[in-house]
Amino acid sequence: MPTLLKRHPESPVLRPNPFVPWEALNVFNPGVVYHNGLFHMFYRAQGIDFTSSIGYAVSADGLHFAKLDKPVFAPSSREDYRGVEDARITPMDGQFYMCYTAYGDNSYYPMIAKSTNLITWEKVAAVERAENKDHVLFPEKIKGRYVIFHRRPPSIWVAYSDDLHTWTDHTTVMSPRADNGWDEKRVGAGGVPIKTDKGWLILYHAYNNAHIYRLSAALLDYDDPSKVIHRPKDFLIEPRETWELKGDVANVIFSAANPVVDGTVYVYYGGADKMVGLATIPLAELLDFAENG
Repeated sequence: MPTLLKRHPESPVLRPNPFVPWEALNVFNPGVVYHNGLFHMFYRAQGIDFTSSIGYAVSADGLHFAKLDKPVFAPSSREDYRGVEDARITPMDGQFYMCYTAYGDNSYYPMIAKSTNLITWEKVAAVERAENKDHVLFPEKIKGRYVIFHRRPPSIWVAYSDDLHTWTDHTTVMSPRADNGWDEKRVGAGGVPIKTDKGWLILYHAYNNAHIYRLSAALLDYDDPSKVIHRPKDFLIEPRETWELKGDVANVIFSAANPVVDGTVYVYYGGADKMVGLATIPLAELLDFAENG
């Protein structure tokens, strides 16, 4: 099938720096928020010990990023001493919320932190003390409650909370499709859900038995995001470039960010767990694919 997400010709837009120990090996899977005319990127960085931390980079055009020289969020306790991973950034009610995975003692926990300035972050709570990840907070409350996607393998789930600490009403949203090939093994949420007049537009990743990661989209009910309005059978993009096919983990396109700026969806993604790529698509075209594809 044709690739609907168009890679930017200057992609990859972020690469490891072999001269900086904490990001010498890999930079990938960023969360990105567009705020006050700037793209703020929070990328997962791995150093020579493979411990993950969250670096910060900023850009006026979404292509050329200036990095801070140290992480803005790093392991700080037994629950995350092996790494903090895959930040997804949601602006809401004057604050920014970072959904990240804490890796410690051979377990992955979905955690939430908050900030008012995008630089200093305070831990809030765990979504669940269980093997879980790929969580992302919705940009507004639904019926007075916070809403979050998460993944209890192999599916995408949704849950609700009054206070960000206690999460209830866990419900399966989407599961692998054994008869569909490319998303037959596992699925997980992408970036912050996009509110449209048709419902919640989401991007998600999936991989198959060959462990090839691809991206697609779906449309969910506005008042009840556990209800899928339409889920296309096809995907939007798959690994093709050398740096997407070969890296720390081969054959991976994994996105945790899809900000919308001036009618264009900017999809930032990790390629082969090594570098950060950018692909774009008009919002109207993405919505048409999710609704009718």
